Amino acid sequence: MGARDAWLTRLLVSPWFLVLIVWLAFFWQLGAVPLYDLDEGAFTEATREMLASGNFITPHRDGEPRYDKPVLIYWLQAASVSVLGWSEFALRLPSAMAASLWLLALWWFVRERLDATTATIAGLVMALGLQVAIIGKAAVADALLNLFIALSFFEIYRWRLRPTRATLLRVYLWLGLGFLTKGPVAVFFPLVVSLLYFSSLREWRAWLAAVFEWRGWLVFIAVAGPWYLAIYLDDGLGFFQSFFLGHNLGRYSGVKHGHAGFPGYYFVMLPLVLLPFTGWFLSLLPRLRQLWANELDRFLLLWFVTVFAVFSFSGTKLPHYLVYGITPLFILMARHRDALNNRWLAFLPPLLLVALMVALPDVLGLLTGQADRAHEQAMFAEAARVLDGWYRLGTWIGLVAMLGLLLWSQVGLWQRLILVGIVQTLLVFGLLVPAVFAVMQAPVKQAGLLARELDRPTVVYRTSMPSFSVYRDAITPESDRPQVGELVFLRVDKLERLAEAVAPNRLDLRYRQGPVALVLIEQPEAQR
Repeated sequence: MGARDAWLTRLLVSPWFLVLIVWLAFFWQLGAVPLYDLDEGAFTEATREMLASGNFITPHRDGEPRYDKPVLIYWLQAASVSVLGWSEFALRLPSAMAASLWLLALWWFVRERLDATTATIAGLVMALGLQVAIIGKAAVADALLNLFIALSFFEIYRWRLRPTRATLLRVYLWLGLGFLTKGPVAVFFPLVVSLLYFSSLREWRAWLAAVFEWRGWLVFIAVAGPWYLAIYLDDGLGFFQSFFLGHNLGRYSGVKHGHAGFPGYYFVMLPLVLLPFTGWFLSLLPRLRQLWANELDRFLLLWFVTVFAVFSFSGTKLPHYLVYGITPLFILMARHRDALNNRWLAFLPPLLLVALMVALPDVLGLLTGQADRAHEQAMFAEAARVLDGWYRLGTWIGLVAMLGLLLWSQVGLWQRLILVGIVQTLLVFGLLVPAVFAVMQAPVKQAGLLARELDRPTVVYRTSMPSFSVYRDAITPESDRPQVGELVFLRVDKLERLAEAVAPNRLDLRYRQGPVALVLIEQPEAQR
C-alpha cells in the first residue's frame, strides 16, 4: 500500500467522514424538490388530514380511509411537521432519521462482530447506494420499515450467540414496531430466515424456544396491539380486509396498480438497486461456497437470498422490495472487499449510468417526436427546457471524474468506488432528481398553491396526484362530472374528455404547465 493509498484509506474509514456521507446521502437536498406522486403525495396527504381532523387512528386520503399501510409513519410525519412547520423537509425528515439509525445499527453490529474499519466501509456502501439514498429521502414508510427489519435480524444473530432474555425481547420489540409500520412483511422475513439459519446449523430447537417465548409475544402485542384494536373499534373490519387481504395477499397473488414484472425482474433490478456497487457485489459470487462455510456470512446470505426468492414469485413487483434484503450485502461487500480486483467490473455499471445521464437530453429529444399523448408531449417539451447547459456541463464533469478514478491505479478499487459513490450521489440528487421533479411535480405543486389561493370548490378529474391536495391544503374529491363554479385539477390529456363531460359548459383555463392543468367550469355566455 502506497502513502497516497494509506492516506485516502484513513480518510475514508474515519467515523467523521461517515457522518459527512450520511448528511450527503440522507439530508442534503431533503426539502429541495416537491413531493412526488403517487407515493409521497398519498402518505403526506394522509398525514395532513390526520392533523386537520384530529383522527390519529384511521388515516384518510381525500376524505376516504387509506388502508394501504399501518399508522406509525403518519404519526412520525405529523410530529415532525408539528414541530418544524409544514414543508417537504419536515415531511421527509422521519425517513432521513430512520435511514441514519438504520445505518448506525448496521455499523454497530459490524463493529461488534468484525471491526470498526469494516463497519465504516459497510456504512459508506449503504449510504451511497442508489436505492437506499432514494428511500432515505422519501416521505414514505420504507426507510422506517428497513430500520426495524435490520434491527430484528441483528438481534436474532446476537441472541443466537448469547441467548439472553433481554436480547430476545428486543427482537419482539423491533418486530412489533415493524408490524406497526408496514404489517406482516416485518415479521415474515425475520421468522423465515431465522428458521432456515437455525435449521442449517441443526439448532431448530433453539429457534422453537425463541418463537414460543410468551414474554416476547406480550412485548409484540403491547407495541402493535393497541393501534390495531383502536382501528378495529374505529372502522370495524374495513382495515383488516383491505390491508391484510388486499394489500398483502393481494399484492403477492396478483398485480396491484399495474406493477407487474417478468420472472427475472429482480435479476435486472438488483444491479440498478446496488449502483454504483454492482460490480463489487458480483465479485462475491465466486466465493459463495466459502461464504456458506462461515456462520455469519451464511446468516447474511440467507437473509438476502430469501428476500430475493420470495419477491421473485410475487405478482406485484417493485424495485424497493429488494431493499428488505440488501442490508446483508453491504456487510458482505465490506468484509470481503479484497475480492474486488477487476476495475472494469467495478466501474462499468456506474459509468453506464452516468453516460445515460449525459445522453438524456438527446434521448428525450428523439422521443419527443414519437409521443402521441398530450401530457407526454408537454413533459418532453418541459424537459428540453430544464435539461439545459448547466445540466449537460455537470453530467460531463461527473463522467470525466469517474473516468479519472478508473485510471487512478495507485489507489485500491474499493476506495475508488466509494469516491464514485460520492460523484453518483452529487449527480443524481444535485442534477437528475431536481430536473425530473421540475418537469413532473413542480407543476402539480404550483397548481395546488394556485387552487388554495383561488379558494373555490375544487375536484379532481380522472387523475391520481394526491400531492395536489397537500399543497392545496384541503381534501380534493374525485368527480367524473364537475359542476359549474368548480375548479378542476386534471392531467392535460384529459381536457378533451372533460369538455365532452361538462358540455355545453365552458372551460376557463386558469393554469397549464407541463403535464397538468387547472380549469374553472363556467356556464355558456348565453346562459349568464
